[in-house]
Amino acid sequence: MKEYKLPLNSFIGGWFIPAKICNGLVSYYNEFNKHATPGRSGSGKVRKNVKDSLDLLINSNNLDEEILLYRIELQKILELYIKRYPEINDCSKFNVKEFNIQKYNKKGGFKKWHFERRCLEHAGRVLVFMTYLNDIDEGGTVFKYQKITTPSIKGLTLIWPTDFTHTHKGQITDKEKIITTGWFELI
Repeated sequence: MKEYKLPLNSFIGGWFIPAKICNGLVSYYNEFNKHATPGRSGSGKVRKNVKDSLDLLINSNNLDEEILLYRIELQKILELYIKRYPEINDCSKFNVKEFNIQKYNKKGGFKKWHFERRCLEHAGRVLVFMTYLNDIDEGGTVFKYQKITTPSIKGLTLIWPTDFTHTHKGQITDKEKIITTGWFELI
């Protein structure tokens, strides 16, 4: 699997899944977008000045082909991440419970700095994952303390820790962007 090189001490891993998988997820989103809801920020509220997206929730019991194929590729990437950072094996068992396919319309995105484990409700989150489903110039993700901006390249799948050390936000652009994102959580 092709790697997107990131510094080891960033604790951000990046690998590419096949474009065919990305296309399948975009088609899946388009087919079921009537079920998408406005994105909610860490407060649980819709605040478009913080997060402006349309989120399609994918439940853990979803066995649709596009979802299963993505989960298989995501598992391969997790294994590469664990090989790179073997200490993660010291955690209790974790897995993906549910995730979102998120569409950001023009000027949309997660606009504010945030991290993924901000409250007791999210204490079981171990790692974040995100896959860019389309190419967008200057539509990537900015990591505050690592001083890294990852590009929105179709298929690039990132995994990183959920804590404040990995505070991040999206780059806002005048193009539509679509991603998948979620968490590996303790089970």
